[in-house]
Amino acid sequence: MKKKTNQILSLLFFVAVPLLGGYLSSQFSMVGTYSQIYKPDFFPPSWVFAPVWTILYILMGIAAYLVWKKGETKKQLSLFSIQLILNLLWTPIFFGLHQYFWAFVEILILLVMIILTIKSFNEKSKTATYLMLPYLFWVIFATFLNYVVFMNN
Repeated sequence: MKKKTNQILSLLFFVAVPLLGGYLSSQFSMVGTYSQIYKPDFFPPSWVFAPVWTILYILMGIAAYLVWKKGETKKQLSLFSIQLILNLLWTPIFFGLHQYFWAFVEILILLVMIILTIKSFNEKSKTATYLMLPYLFWVIFATFLNYVVFMNN
């Protein structure tokens, strides 16, 4: 029973960290910048981002938990932590500082780190790898959106 409780608490921790970080980072996007920048018609409406990121952060947390359960995961969790920090820094750079070029550079680095994280997760858990793929695809899309904003604003 105690082991099961510890596993549940560990899972909650791994899910809570990205969610809390995402929430704190999102406070920089509340300034209305999204409505003021040039966006082509294919840009998603602003209300889409909160539910999408909530789901992605939950999937990321579950993936990290599954890897952690395998033991000897210093490399995997270090890469995960680095990419999560980069993820959380993008919003203040883009929305808070309005530095679209530097946000684009940063998201390119983030993409590399996500790929390295997924590759390292694959060494421990195929399920964790699959759980990270929607995040990778969304960030690829976000990279394209960032590029369009950078080129047009």
